[in-house]
Order: sequence, then structure tokens, then C-alpha cells
Amino acid sequence: MSATAKKNLMLFGGRAHPELAEQVAKHLDVTVTPQSAYSFANGEIFVRFEESVRGCDAFVVQSHSAPINDQIMEHLIMVDALKRASAKRITVVMPFWGYARQDKKHRGREPISARLVADMFKVAGADRIMTVDLHTAQIQGFFDGPVDHLFALPVLSEHIKRTYADAQLAVVSPDSGRVRLAERWAETLGGTPLAFIHKTRDPMKPNEAVANRVVGEIQGRTCVVIDDMIDTGGTVAKAVEALLEQGAADVIVAATHGVLSGPATERLANCGAREVVFTDTLPIPDEKRFPTMTVLSIAPLLARAIHEVFDDGSVTSLFDGNA
Repeated sequence: MSATAKKNLMLFGGRAHPELAEQVAKHLDVTVTPQSAYSFANGEIFVRFEESVRGCDAFVVQSHSAPINDQIMEHLIMVDALKRASAKRITVVMPFWGYARQDKKHRGREPISARLVADMFKVAGADRIMTVDLHTAQIQGFFDGPVDHLFALPVLSEHIKRTYADAQLAVVSPDSGRVRLAERWAETLGGTPLAFIHKTRDPMKPNEAVANRVVGEIQGRTCVVIDDMIDTGGTVAKAVEALLEQGAADVIVAATHGVLSGPATERLANCGAREVVFTDTLPIPDEKRFPTMTVLSIAPLLARAIHEVFDDGSVTSLFDGNA
């Protein structure tokens, strides 16, 4: 007997952010595979797919939002179900990599949880991971297989260029660790000046930072403060206040992941920024939104990357060869 192998793309979405999976499906012109997913009274998660997945090229979309441990566990269970149902290749699509901030040991006896997450997905049966704007790029090396590291910079910068075409811009990194990213932003926006906020952080107090001073020329300019994620909003709110005090004409905040824990919404709404821009890699419910917040869709970028992977094309080509 002989048979011609036929490739079959199937898209699966977890319960964390079903709207994103539906948008990706729409751009790919496919449907999200129906499934039964529910939690037992003690919190255990059950997933069963309603269609045969044998031999398919599976893409499993799940955002690692709060409650993050439940979302990661559901993601792992979906991958395990696909492996046991004989999917040919399983690509884990995690727009936000849970535990990405725990990517190294700051002090003794600490975990490297970002590596643990990668190991768990490998054991569950993942062949490939697709993610957006990792906290640090070396996390790619934690997974023993291909990692497609996508960048939200084209999505965010296009909005900034279109909205503030007439403004004199300056790109500001909220700390020294984001200067390389700020350089790419400055290049994308046409060679704007660069600045960064010098800040200090006490390792014994998580989610607390002190913005000390602005390094760079921002006088009279519209400053674009860039970051990969905003959690409690303290660092960015203090950066905006420091920039306005030092003579910035206006401040725009642009970040990929809107974690928005605790007082983040109130801080960002009242910090003095003209606009706060996120992508929808994580769900941002209505109660966490405010008038000056803009949420851009990451679905077109994910859909194009999924199409390239399925078609054995080049994901790097989506970023002008700079990925």
C-alpha cells in the first residue's frame, strides 16, 4: 500500500482568551476545533477534543493570564491530549510565556521557573513553541526544539507612526535593560533620540522600583516609553512622572503584554500619559480599561507566523530578516 501524505492544519484554543483564538482562526480561514473543557469541583481540569486529530499539524493557542497556574495547566493538558490522540506535530502558541521573569537566579536557592515551564511543555509533547516578546531573548534556549520568537514592535510602532506623525518623538527605555529594544524602536520610528530612566530596585521587595533620573535629551518632545510587559504599573507610572517633570511635551506608553495586576489600571489612568497602548496577547477585560488605553490585535501577526510554520516558510521574513 502507498499513500500520499496530506498536511492538515488544526487550531485549538484554551479557555483563557477564546477571543484571540477566534481572531487567529478568522485570519487563517479555519475554525477553532470544538472541545469539551471544564474544571472539577477540586480544580482539576479536563479537556477532550470533539474531532479526530490524527496526523494533524496542531497549533494550540492559550494565553497565560491570571489565574496563571490554571491556564498553564490547561495548556499542558491540551498538548498531552493531542499527543495521545496521535497529532503529527504540536506547536504551542503562548503569546505570553508564563513565569518569563524568573529566567535566572538573582540569589542562591531560587528557581529558574521559565526553564521549568519549557521542560513541562516538552514532556507534555510539544514539538515547537511560538511566543511574543519574551522578557529576555535567551529563554528561547530553555526549550529543546524550535522556538518562534515574534515581535510586537511592528504592530505597536505602526500605530505610533500613524497617530503621532507630526510629533517630535523620543524613545525612552524604562530601565537600562531595555536599551537594545529602545534602539530598535528608534530605528523603526526613523532615527529618533534615545533616553532611559535610571532606576533602582530592592530585590527583597518585588514589584517596587524607584525612578531616579532621566538620561538623554527629551526636552519638548513626545516621549514613547516602551516595555515588554506592565504588571502593577508602578515602574511605568513613575517613569511618566519623571519625564513630564524633566520637560517632556507628552508621554505615550507602549507595551506588548498588559498583565495589569492590582492597582495597575488606576496608576496608568492617572499617571499623566496621553495614551497607553497594549496588544491583546493577554485578555484585558472592560473593568481594567480606561479612556486613554488602546488595545491592538496581535492575531494577524500570530496567524501569519502560524501560516509560515505550517507552509514550511520563513517566520524571520515577517520582521524584514531581523528576527
